[in-house]
Formats: sequence, C-alpha cells, structure tokens
Amino acid sequence: MQPELTIIKSEKRVFSFSLKELFRYKDLLYFLTKKNFIVKYKQTLIGVSWAIIQPVMQMVVFSILFGRFAKIPSDNVPYPIFVFSALIPWTFFANSLSACNNSIINHAGLINKVYFPRLLIPFSAIGSQLIDFGLSFFVLIGIMIYYHFSVCWAFLMIFPLTLLTIFTATGFGVFIAALSGIYRDFRHIIPFFLSIWMFLTPVIYPPSLLGSKFEFILHLNPMSGIVTGFRSAILNQSFNWTALVLALIISCLFFIIGVFYFNKAEDRFADVV
Repeated sequence: MQPELTIIKSEKRVFSFSLKELFRYKDLLYFLTKKNFIVKYKQTLIGVSWAIIQPVMQMVVFSILFGRFAKIPSDNVPYPIFVFSALIPWTFFANSLSACNNSIINHAGLINKVYFPRLLIPFSAIGSQLIDFGLSFFVLIGIMIYYHFSVCWAFLMIFPLTLLTIFTATGFGVFIAALSGIYRDFRHIIPFFLSIWMFLTPVIYPPSLLGSKFEFILHLNPMSGIVTGFRSAILNQSFNWTALVLALIISCLFFIIGVFYFNKAEDRFADVV
C-alpha cells in the first residue's frame, strides 16, 4: 500500500490583495519598517538629522538657482516656501520609490526562508519613509513662521493629500519593487528616471508657467496634482480639483497595475534574488 501523497500549492489569483492577511502579519510589517529605518541611518554621524537636512538643502539650492538667478515665478509668495511646500510630498515619494527599488534584493534571505505576504516588503520600505516625511513638517512650521504665513482651514487638506501621496507611492513602489527584483537593470534606471520625473512635476515652477495648453498634460502626472494640492493647502491658495481628481484616478489605476504585476512576479523572486 503506497503512502498517501499530499501536494500543497498556493491558490493563484490574478489580483491578490487581502487586507485581512496583511493585518495578520502586522507585527512583521512593523518589524521590517523599523529595521529599514534603523539601517538607513546606521553608522551616520548625525543620524536622523539627514531627514531634515536633505529637503532644506534642496530648498536652498533651488531658491538660489531657480528663484534668484532664473527668476522663476512663484505665485507671488517667497520662493523658499513655494518650493519647500512641494518638496515635502515629492521627497517622500521619490525616497519611497528609491527604497522600493532595492527592497526585494535587500530581503533576499528572508524571501528564500519563510512564507509571508511579499507585499509587506515594499510596504515596509514606504513605511520607513513616513518618519522622514513627518519630520519635514517641523521645518515647514519654522519657514511659515519666518515668512508670517498663518494656518487656515485649507491646511486640513494636508491629511487627505498625505493619504493620497502614500497611496500613489504604494502603487508605483510595488510595481518598481517587482521590476527591480527580477531585472537588475531597473536598480540603475530608477534613480535616473526619478531625476527626470521631478522636472516633469511642478516642484520648482508653477503649472501656469507652461500655459493652459500644456497644463492638462502636466496633470496626467499624478504627482503634479498632489504637489500643487500641498502647495495650495500650505499657502492658502485655491485648489485645482481637476488635477486632484486626475491624480486619484491615475493612482488607483496604477495601484491595480502594480499589485497585479507584483502578484505575477513574486513566484520568481526566490529563484532570481
């Protein structure tokens, strides 16, 4: 009599995104997020201070090059706060994508040993950037006090805009994590791509600089609507709701694409990392 043979295999679905399963592994998500943050600033002289120095130095350089020398318009507000209000969401987004770019490779040992929802890897990479994102608001408060900008009701839009930024970073980050996990070329392509993407986003210039003819095309970039939304909330300007709705729609679409491709690629991670 032959012994009974039991074959265990995963249930393969085209689109698999279970909040219930992710919540069951919430302790692992917390551990991975904490580890990513600690490793990021390990053996640095000034530690987490880099989270503040990076956007501040960018603000100073952009203010000198584009505000003073290039004379780029800033919607009649001081250029430093104009550019810093956009750097807050952009820096978080760019750093999140950079972290996701290396996330699968950095966790190769864990992937090869135990089962857990692989989506936790890019999620934890993005989560570790939230602390930097929060610290940048302390700098923003200081700049607002210096330039005598008061907080008004529009500032409350920061909260839904923050959720939209996280959602957008998650969609693109999951897609990039899967690509970089299989094709090592993307580890070199993504930093170059992000540099170009920043200039296609109205971080250092207002959308009106391009004229109404190209403004709609500019807002097909979801970060364009998010950046202008943050700027409007901080500087108490009118919101471009068309740009925000477009950002939400495109972010939802890319989240679906990102999770779909990640589900399709994750079975290959253990073989290629």
